[in-house]
Amino acid sequence: MAVAIPLITALTPVIADLIDKIPDPDAKAKATAAANAQIVAMLQAGDTSQLQVNAAEAANPSLFVSGWRPAVGWVCVLGLLVQTVGYPLMGWALSIWSPGTAMPTIDTDTLMGLLVPMLGLGAYRTFEKVKGVAR
Repeated sequence: MAVAIPLITALTPVIADLIDKIPDPDAKAKATAAANAQIVAMLQAGDTSQLQVNAAEAANPSLFVSGWRPAVGWVCVLGLLVQTVGYPLMGWALSIWSPGTAMPTIDTDTLMGLLVPMLGLGAYRTFEKVKGVAR
């Protein structure tokens, strides 16, 4: 699937140019609709394949296969804990016992780039459970 989207993006202008060369407006509309339908079908096939892989990973009893998603969540929780609790406490302690010591900088962009989408997925999953869609 990672290759399909850039390939489709690269080929779309070429397909559009070819369709523009069709003189009959009805045939052009049919060709455009057929091309769009094929692109949608290709993207849906990739999504379906990824969902099957995700389901197989989640069903695996091995923690090293099915546990990577919760592990990513726990890494985010730990990073957020360090950033919001540990870092301010360390600053307070350094100001008391070692004034003038520089605090190290923490890259929060990477943490937030991972945490925000995970929180969105968690909210979506909760919404599914409330609506009774979840198994």
